[in-house]
Amino acid sequence: MTQFSETTEDFADTSESDSFFRETVRVFCRNRMAVIGLILVGALVFVAIFIPLISPHDPYRVALDEQFLPPSTTYWLGTDNFGRDLLTRILYGARISLVVGIVPSFISLVIGAVMGIISGYFGGKTDVVIMRLADTMLAFPSLLLAMVVMYTLGANLFNIFIALSLVGWAGVAMVVRSQTLALKEKEYIEAARANGTSKVTIMVRHLFPNVIPTLIVLFSLSIPEAIMWESSLSFLGVGVQPPEASWGLLVAKGKEYLFSAPLVAIIPGVAILVAVLAFNFVGDGLRDALDPYMKD
Repeated sequence: MTQFSETTEDFADTSESDSFFRETVRVFCRNRMAVIGLILVGALVFVAIFIPLISPHDPYRVALDEQFLPPSTTYWLGTDNFGRDLLTRILYGARISLVVGIVPSFISLVIGAVMGIISGYFGGKTDVVIMRLADTMLAFPSLLLAMVVMYTLGANLFNIFIALSLVGWAGVAMVVRSQTLALKEKEYIEAARANGTSKVTIMVRHLFPNVIPTLIVLFSLSIPEAIMWESSLSFLGVGVQPPEASWGLLVAKGKEYLFSAPLVAIIPGVAILVAVLAFNFVGDGLRDALDPYMKD
């Protein structure tokens, strides 16, 4: 009898999960801009993974006798000031932008989620210390703080991860804390406490799963923000360094030839715009699909 009950409960949980997933997909697909954004993000991921197989030229090949060639069948978007194929450079820049968008966003999400749950659940002095630390991080302009970190640690891709992770965790912690404060007063949390469940178990098994939808939305919306920060840092000379192909770096180098060869600066800027809009559309669609208040 007990085994039959457990099997029935497992089946019910599976059915509820499938129903929630189908409803989420239905609401997401109803948002046309979100679907378009997802297609663009998929194309960006495809390019980032398979760029060595599909890139038409070597992104680092220098040919000074082919500077600023116009678009042609050989060079679809023309060449830059070193005679390098602009399309190839932009495709390789997609890989850097995607990595810089995902890795720091994930790190800041993990740090922010842990700090937010601890702060909201324990309260008291723990809450005060964590929230004042978050307030301190948010008091500084994000780009300025990232620049300070980059100037201190040096300009390379690994330090960009550190800088953007430090910038992004505080906002996540505040959102997760507010949800934890509401969740910890629920009946099932009170029942878990009454049964002697440890605080760590309550946070991991009961609180964390309930903030996952919010974390998914925050993650999707923090990726374009990280791409913009990386582009800004590279544009200012403290991000990705030559000869790497970063979109921000391409815009920075191309602005010197804005009137003589405008495509060198405009096309990377358009790539940044398209990528940021695509991720924002996906984030908006996920918010509509996962937020019960938006569904209503």
